[in-house]
Amino acid sequence: MTASSDPVGAIGIDESGKGDYFGPLVVAGAYVTPDQEEELRTVGVRDSKALADKKAITLSGRIRTLCPTTLIVIGPERYNGLYASFKNLNKLLAWGHARAIENLLEQVACERVIADQFGAERFLNNALMEKGRSIKLIQKHRAEQEIAVAAASIVARAEFLRRLQDLSSRFAVSLPKGASAQVIAVGKAFVKAQGSDALGQVAKLHFRTTQKVFSR
Repeated sequence: MTASSDPVGAIGIDESGKGDYFGPLVVAGAYVTPDQEEELRTVGVRDSKALADKKAITLSGRIRTLCPTTLIVIGPERYNGLYASFKNLNKLLAWGHARAIENLLEQVACERVIADQFGAERFLNNALMEKGRSIKLIQKHRAEQEIAVAAASIVARAEFLRRLQDLSSRFAVSLPKGASAQVIAVGKAFVKAQGSDALGQVAKLHFRTTQKVFSR
């Protein structure tokens, strides 16, 4: 596909699943032009954390119809392997964000990328430079106020929810979101039913939750 050019458009990057013990880490990117911003606002695009799950899923389909998007899905097993390699969540996030940016730059010509300020900017810049990418990276707190980032956050969350449901169906257990007491209880029941070795197929093992799952 030939990259289309819009010098005032922006790529928004966000992730879902970072704070969830069960399920994947999903990074999404969305390229939004000024003409698309108003339409996205009109249909209700805003920070995915302010939306009900069903609404996020519905809006995700609309966003993916209107805008070029990309998804990087890191399932629990791959996540655990990457975390063991990077030994740092910010580096892992930077790796995922860089892959999403690269994928979108195959579709569009854009020099401006907006992301949440999740850690040292050099992690993401270094990850991009390894691939020969040079962009203007804007990292800011509450980046979801930017419509491109809000769109990406919704696409990421909808895919996280879908993948979490897939894992729940695969193992015949309802895997909850977050890292609450309920999550610990489900983790204990999962290990009892499936064995300790299977936990890494559904969970992010570096969480402190893992210690609680195995505690008596």
